[in-house]
Amino acid sequence: MTAVPSLAEFTAAAESLAGVISHTPTLLTRAVSEALGSPVLLKMENLQRTGSFKIRGATYRLAQLTAEERSRGVVAASAGNHAQGVALAAQAFGIPATIFMPLGVPVPKLLATRGYGAEVVLEGDTVATPLRLAAEFAERTGAVLIHPFDHRDIVIGQGTLGLEVFQDVPDVDTIIVGIGGGGLIAGVAAAVKAAAAAAGRSVRIIGVQAENAAAMLPSLAAGHPVEIQTQPTIADGILVAQPGAVPFEIIQDLVDEVVTVSDDDIARALLVLLEQAKVVVEPAGAVGVAAILAGKVHGTGKTVSILSGGNIDPLLLQRVMSHGLAAAGRYVTVRIPLPDRPGQLARVSELLAQVGANVMEVLHTRHGQGLQISEVVLQMSIETRGTEHTGLTLDTLRAAGFEPVVIAD
Repeated sequence: MTAVPSLAEFTAAAESLAGVISHTPTLLTRAVSEALGSPVLLKMENLQRTGSFKIRGATYRLAQLTAEERSRGVVAASAGNHAQGVALAAQAFGIPATIFMPLGVPVPKLLATRGYGAEVVLEGDTVATPLRLAAEFAERTGAVLIHPFDHRDIVIGQGTLGLEVFQDVPDVDTIIVGIGGGGLIAGVAAAVKAAAAAAGRSVRIIGVQAENAAAMLPSLAAGHPVEIQTQPTIADGILVAQPGAVPFEIIQDLVDEVVTVSDDDIARALLVLLEQAKVVVEPAGAVGVAAILAGKVHGTGKTVSILSGGNIDPLLLQRVMSHGLAAAGRYVTVRIPLPDRPGQLARVSELLAQVGANVMEVLHTRHGQGLQISEVVLQMSIETRGTEHTGLTLDTLRAAGFEPVVIAD
């Protein structure tokens, strides 16, 4: 059984990383606070070097290697953030690094990893394949495998983030952390619970998983890490089929609650963070805020939600923003059958203008879709001010004799 790292170990790790990582800010957010009904602060780890918390664990892990281990080089597998952390840390220590990444890795993460000097090998649809290939590479070459979450040194490095939260917000009551393999939440829980106990108080730790990759709840129910069949999710940074054995032991004892959120919840959170907090976060980094906005977490005093990373592909951001607008009831696509006579498109446009809806895209066709010779179909993507305004827009069209049909996003 792995011993839970002590407060002294976390403190020593934080001191050793002081010249490498940034002490990221923790800032109050009005919009999310209103949703929770109590103060919510955002731990802005999206502003960390390499754009995520992963640099903490990777650097601390490599710092513990012996000279002989460093001479053999290191190998890692990652969907992006751990890859960048290992690559930058290896560059700093002068250690050769080979990183296995899945084929669909976001281009900015791929380019950044290569930019830090690592050799990158692309293989597999999910991180499971790179993890297997990295292990085989380590066995074949003698390189040291730097696991993204299943190692005590990784947990200690990630836990330095928890010390910063407790230092900046000593009266924090609840900390919300995303869960992939579990390294971050295990480190944060162990560090914060130890620091809080030393200060004579307690802090609640809540974990959040994407519902399409939620291995932690069945694992906790079984009492050991369980592998699940994951489904695609926009939160690729926490798309993990099985928790790590090392962090799981800590999570089982120290994490108070685990909840899940949908991709719609995550997209809505990204939209709120961008529009109202002026913060760009990757989907995995927004799951804590998603849980608050979705009502999965209830107010228990001053709360800190960790924005674990900000490495999002601009093309994905564009798609997610559209999805987030739809999830928030602010973007709707409708199909309207029309009689084939002049003025119908103009009439629909006039009605939309009257209620203040904004037309984003129009398709007007007489072909296909089972239409009669005297019919056309109008498909429109419309921006509204929210669910209530969308309802008003559709009711206005119906009152004028049209029959709009909402098309799923």
